[in-house]
Amino acid sequence: MPKILKIKKLPLGKDFLALTLGEFILTKEPLSPYAVNHELIHVAQQRELLYIPFFVWYGIEWLVLCIKYRDRTKAYYNIRFEKEAYRHQKDLSYLKHRRHYHYQ
Repeated sequence: MPKILKIKKLPLGKDFLALTLGEFILTKEPLSPYAVNHELIHVAQQRELLYIPFFVWYGIEWLVLCIKYRDRTKAYYNIRFEKEAYRHQKDLSYLKHRRHYHYQ
């Protein structure tokens, strides 16, 4: 189980509630069960892509989408990893039946 660490400030800015880095979930405040589930979906994504490739893919996709949409927030919500996490965050049993490499 990943460790949840409470910190004062996230490196990405004030609009973000949590950040998952490998086996650590960094957060500014206590997380709801749905927010924890969202971050655990990211943990599963990172594990199956062996961590570093996940971050490279995530970053490149975000940059391409920033160019496409000319909007950083819209780009963020359209990253395939975020789409999967947001779509399934309220399904607390999702990780039990999640298909590997099925980002969307």
